[in-house]
Amino acid sequence: MKTYKETESIEQLHDIYEKMKVEIGKMIIGQHETIERVITCIFSQGHCLLIGVPGLAKTLLVNTVAKVLGLSFSRIQFTPDLMPSDIIGTEILDENRRFRFVKGPVFAHVILADEINRTPPKTQSALLESMQEKAVTVAGTTYTLDNPFFVLATQNPIEQEGTYPLPEAQLDRFMFNIWLDYPSLKEEISIVEATTGPGLQQPSQLLDAQQILYYQNLIRQLPVTPIIYEYAVKLARSTRPGPGAPSFTTKYITWGAGPRASQYLILGAKCHAAIDGRIAPDVDDIHAVATSVLRHRIVRNYKAEAEGISVDDIIHNLMENV
Repeated sequence: MKTYKETESIEQLHDIYEKMKVEIGKMIIGQHETIERVITCIFSQGHCLLIGVPGLAKTLLVNTVAKVLGLSFSRIQFTPDLMPSDIIGTEILDENRRFRFVKGPVFAHVILADEINRTPPKTQSALLESMQEKAVTVAGTTYTLDNPFFVLATQNPIEQEGTYPLPEAQLDRFMFNIWLDYPSLKEEISIVEATTGPGLQQPSQLLDAQQILYYQNLIRQLPVTPIIYEYAVKLARSTRPGPGAPSFTTKYITWGAGPRASQYLILGAKCHAAIDGRIAPDVDDIHAVATSVLRHRIVRNYKAEAEGISVDDIIHNLMENV
């Protein structure tokens, strides 16, 4: 049973979310679903993988969200020559001939890992370890990262020559996979008008790190009914080929989502309900986050590719039939 204080806090979070959309809208025109997913991911203590062509304001979006939340922001441009020390930091010999650790750009609240698939696996793993452990170890000493800690990694769906795609095991560490599309005609006209004029209005800060930590903890405490737990697990399990799997899965999927998908379905549904001002999630909240949670955890087979069946098509079919 939730107390009056917790109910009031959820209502406050809903009000803050509505104000956040207004503030972010001063800099970002359109992309409403993307903004909602990024905010959901932050308050769920997850990380995002954002896939979209250049020029869709990915950097501006993340920087704006960081400003509105009162968090420090760091952008790391991933290139083939980037080294792990360029991310986590390195030890240097100071004027007193003592080794001193100089922190890298990963020591910030919000990290934009731009085009993460353009750097070799050794460097990718340095960031992914930080995401998992929320700490880095250099020369036997462990350094804790800032909290809250959120990574948004981007990938360019074109120009795949010379890239190092993230393997499925590392993709699984991201809570959401968000596909960013071109703006509509009306939105693009508004973007051109706003960005070729005197200047955009700057967003205002609405929260700070401690308030975000409070809401992250509050969301994890929200109640979930047994039937919603069961539905989330059944939806994730329905993506796995094998005995008892749906015929659609057996026909089109080579590999399905693991238990982490079930966890993220519940966490995402909790947060989706909370920013909507509701105490407990329902099936619609699961559906709202399911595509972003599952699309990078499903591997299609050749039959699906030959017939033009996308991962999103598979997820929507499973949601309708589970």
